[in-house]
Amino acid sequence: MGKQIFKGRYTTENDSDIVVFIIGMLINRRLAIHKWLPVFLAMPSMVKELYTHQEELGFLSMESFFGLRTTVMIQYWNSTENLLTYARGEKHLKAWKAFNQKVGNNNAVGIYHETYQIKKGTYESVYGNMPLHGLSKALPHIPIGKEINNARKRLKVDKKGTK
Repeated sequence: MGKQIFKGRYTTENDSDIVVFIIGMLINRRLAIHKWLPVFLAMPSMVKELYTHQEELGFLSMESFFGLRTTVMIQYWNSTENLLTYARGEKHLKAWKAFNQKVGNNNAVGIYHETYQIKKGTYESVYGNMPLHGLSKALPHIPIGKEINNARKRLKVDKKGTK
C-alpha cells in the first residue's frame, strides 16, 4: 500500500528557524558514465547515514528528484551549523575527495548546492490531498483552518507585507 494521503488542506508550523539545502548533479556528457556514475553512487550511503543519525545530525528530512540528466535533493536541516558539521564529517569528506580525484574540473558532470537560512515565521506551505512531503515530513503537519486559510495569514503579515 502507498503512503497515507491526508485529505484536505494542510500546512506546517513555522515557529522555528530552518535551513533548506538543495544539492544536485547535472550530467553534461551522458556517455562519460565512468565520470558521473561514481558521483551518483556516492549519495545513497550519505542519505542512509543522514536518516540513521537524523536527530544527532540535526537533519530533518529530504526529497529526491531524478530527471534524464539531473538529480536534485531538497534537504531540511535544524541549523546551518548542523549542515556544515555534516559537510566536515568523514563520509562526506571521503566522497568529496573522491569526486575531486575522479572528476575535478572535467566537464562530464557538474554538481551544485544552494543553502538558504530561513527565519521562523518567514515561510509557509500548503499540501492538498497529499502524503507527508517536503517540509511536512520535517515539521509538524497541521490542518488549515479559518485562522490560517491563506498565505498571508500563515505568514502572519498584513496587507502592507509587514508582520
